Amino acid sequence: MNDKAMIWTGRVLTGLFALFMLGASIAPKLLGLPIAEETMTQLGWPNGYVLMIGLIELTCLVLYLIPQTSVFGAVLMMGLLGGAMATQIRAGSPLFSHILFSIYLGLFMWGGLWLRDPAVRALFPYRKA
Repeated sequence: MNDKAMIWTGRVLTGLFALFMLGASIAPKLLGLPIAEETMTQLGWPNGYVLMIGLIELTCLVLYLIPQTSVFGAVLMMGLLGGAMATQIRAGSPLFSHILFSIYLGLFMWGGLWLRDPAVRALFPYRKA
């Protein structure tokens, strides 16, 4: 794949990741939708943390989308996704559909960054066997 195609593929993956995070996680929390509070309660979180977690997610996403801070944003987002995974483990959720979902999102996020950023590709090169 040539560099131009890799960069555009990375941008598309990044855009899809951002839209998913905004629509499925950040917006419900920031808008105070009842489903966000209900889900957090089911996972064992006390009331009152929804807005704060939504703001943290939004901050990580914005940092990820800015080219100069994208790696920092990706590292912070992985920390957030790790916390989500720990919450799912503690709640006794199913492995492949819930617990590992954070890993799937993280791979998608890092894949988009790897494809769109030559510096990340240089740091983690693809080697043919």
